Amino acid sequence: MQTLLSVLAALFGVQTEANRQRDFKRVSPLPFIATGIIAIIIFVISLIALVQWVLS
Repeated sequence: MQTLLSVLAALFGVQTEANRQRDFKRVSPLPFIATGIIAIIIFVISLIALVQWVLS
């Protein structure tokens, strides 16, 4: 859950310095990369669905 919140905060550009430092102390960046990719895919699919809904 903490990884998801960190990724969402970073995507919106509101990540605090303390949280960023905490995240970079982790051993592996893979959970952040995977969560970021999934979040972006969900965001793009949501935008496409919203545009389709508005245009219909």
